[in-house]
Amino acid sequence: MPEDNKLEEELIFSQKINTKRIIDDLIKNFSTKEKNVIKRRFGLDRVKRETLEQVGQAHGLTRERIRQIEKVLVGKINEAKELQVELKQLQETVFLILGEHGGVAEKQHLFGLLDKVSELGLKVNDEEKRSIIQENHFDFLLSRIFNDSLEEIKRSDKFKDSYKFKNDSLDHFEYLSQEFNEEIQKLNNIINISELVELILKLENYKKHEGKFRSSERVHSYNWLGDDLSEEERGIFKNYSALYSFLQIIRDLEKNKFGHWGHVSWNEISPKTVNDKIYLVLKNYGKPLHFTEIAKLINDTNFDHKKTNSATVHNELILDDKYVLIGRGMYGLKEWGFKQGTVTQVIKDILESSSEPLNKEDVVKKVLESRMVKESTINLALSNRKNFQKIGDKYAVTEK
Repeated sequence: MPEDNKLEEELIFSQKINTKRIIDDLIKNFSTKEKNVIKRRFGLDRVKRETLEQVGQAHGLTRERIRQIEKVLVGKINEAKELQVELKQLQETVFLILGEHGGVAEKQHLFGLLDKVSELGLKVNDEEKRSIIQENHFDFLLSRIFNDSLEEIKRSDKFKDSYKFKNDSLDHFEYLSQEFNEEIQKLNNIINISELVELILKLENYKKHEGKFRSSERVHSYNWLGDDLSEEERGIFKNYSALYSFLQIIRDLEKNKFGHWGHVSWNEISPKTVNDKIYLVLKNYGKPLHFTEIAKLINDTNFDHKKTNSATVHNELILDDKYVLIGRGMYGLKEWGFKQGTVTQVIKDILESSSEPLNKEDVVKKVLESRMVKESTINLALSNRKNFQKIGDKYAVTEK
């Protein structure tokens, strides 16, 4: 990063943004009941946001009365708010990120970047709970405090939940998304992010609105990502941050756990069954694996909160002919060229496809390309004269 960029970033992020301290300052003049209503409704000190009815029950009030109180309290905050140092710092950070992303950023991606330069200010031992409460803080501040300059995109049929500059149009995103979605459907196959960007650069609606997708020369948030993205993704983010944002907000586009992109409905993007997960793990690792290792990798990859066991994985591998047993508990994909059958059947297939008999070394080499077995097992199969005959120092299938 150039020296002036570093200096600007140091000035903006001279200290971590403490979101609890910001919120406590905004509501410091509220009564205990008013503070409780705001905190419960927006999940400011808890994981779950409570409904109007739940908060009403806690205070012996109707849901409509809680709605009125909430509206008044948010109004009071906005009337009395002064951009204290940390609140101003947060606002500048949000504006910086949105500016780098072409004026719009997918909510979870935006919150992930904000988390890099913020701290919760609450003692929460569980990391997942801490993360959710921190997101609740961001959501409250962006949607209720910065709502004069920011707009939340919610329940869109084209875009995921996102934040954008209030007065900016998303027409160029909408035009491009329609053309882009049509191209993705034609692919019907997963794709890496570099190929996605190459595809976009060729689209008519990108060429027409290219100026609006041009990335800033100074992309500060690139430096906050650490190991969150692969080197390939980091390069795209650095050089095409507005296009990266476009890929993030498209509702029907998703990235799987191994960094490949495609339509959210595809099994290789959103695996739904154990069988889907087995296939995705094998395809990603690109080599045969033992069924116990496959089960461990499924759980380690954390596709969802469901855990699987080795026995379930083994049953799926046995019952589906797209998987081939190539050794003791070792399975590969049929699409890799592996064939079903015993070592004897594999040797027969090799010899029958050859234009001439083969010596033992060639047979062993070819068998080991599709089976993980000991050489002695291949030798034993070749010694069975009912199946194979020896012609000189070479082998052929015994004629019936």
